[in-house]
Amino acid sequence: MRWSELIVRMGRYRWFAATGRFLVPLDRRLIRLTKGRFSVTGWRTSPPTLLLTTRGRRSGLPRERPVLYARDGDAFVVIGSNWGQDHHPSWSVNLLADPQATVTIGGESTAVRAVLVEGQERERLWPLLLRVWPAFRDYDARADRALRIFRLEPVTTPNHEPAG
Repeated sequence: MRWSELIVRMGRYRWFAATGRFLVPLDRRLIRLTKGRFSVTGWRTSPPTLLLTTRGRRSGLPRERPVLYARDGDAFVVIGSNWGQDHHPSWSVNLLADPQATVTIGGESTAVRAVLVEGQERERLWPLLLRVWPAFRDYDARADRALRIFRLEPVTTPNHEPAG
C-alpha cells in the first residue's frame, strides 16, 4: 500500500483528525516553503491541497490555511469540514464575511471569489470532494452541522483586492 493510500484510509478516524488539526501550522509552512511539493503527509501528489488566504472578519488581517480541494472546471471546490468538529472552520466564516480570497498552488497565486453552494449544486459537487478525501463522509456524519461547500471562482477584474 502506498503512503498516500494509507493517509486517505486513516483520514476517517478521530485520532487522525486530532493529529491533523495539530499539524496544520507546520503543514502550512512546509507547503509554502516547498511551493507545494511537500506536506506533512509526504509528496503533494495526493490529496490535492491549496493554501487559502482569506481576510480575517474581525482583524482584517490575512489568514492562510491549507485546504483540500477538487477541481470543477476553472474553479476550486473546498469544504469546511473542520475535521468533523461541531463548529465551522474560521476560514469558512471569513469567506462568508468577505468572499474575496487568494488560492496558492505550487507557488502560484490566483485571486478568487467564494460562492457558498447549496441545493442541487452542492449535491453535484459532493462526489468530487469524496473522490479527493473519502473521510469527508465520516466528518459529515460526526459534525452536528451542515458542512459548508464553496466554489472558489477565479477573478480577473481589476477591482478584486485579494486577501494577503
